[in-house]
Amino acid sequence: MDKAALAETQGPLKQQYRDDPESAVVVLKADGDLDGSGIACRVQTAQAMVEAGLHPATGGTGELLCSGDMLLEALVACSGVTLRAVATSMGVEVRGGTIHAEGDLDFRGTLGVAKDAPVGFKDIRLSFDLDTDADDDTLATLHKLTERYCVVYQTLVRSPEVSLTLDKRAAAQA
Repeated sequence: MDKAALAETQGPLKQQYRDDPESAVVVLKADGDLDGSGIACRVQTAQAMVEAGLHPATGGTGELLCSGDMLLEALVACSGVTLRAVATSMGVEVRGGTIHAEGDLDFRGTLGVAKDAPVGFKDIRLSFDLDTDADDDTLATLHKLTERYCVVYQTLVRSPEVSLTLDKRAAAQA
């Protein structure tokens, strides 16, 4: 997709969202089930049903997906798509490249071994290695706008309000 095609595709959406701001609010959803065996959760993705389980550092076998890895994968995917869209909109040619995300986890926190150890990522690092002829000023703008418009990046940086509810399913009648 080139700059003109992107503008043609997004232009009507941008106008709609200016005219009717409420139409821009979309509820994204994810669902999982606990009906499998073991300590795992099956999650329906857009492409397939996947099964997440314990990371080897918490006693898992490594055969199932790790939700921490999935979070980093979501960051890589979103930032990559965002960078491509921003570069296209700016008219910057990015012939290719790689994206790398890594995060530091202290598993003492999630295993309850040390109360002072945090649960979750302490630090996350995201980096791009791009094949482009863009100059330093253009790359700085691309960097700034990718950070600004990447949904997953901004969600991690801003820490939105998150709630959890737990309900008990009614016992099956015999």
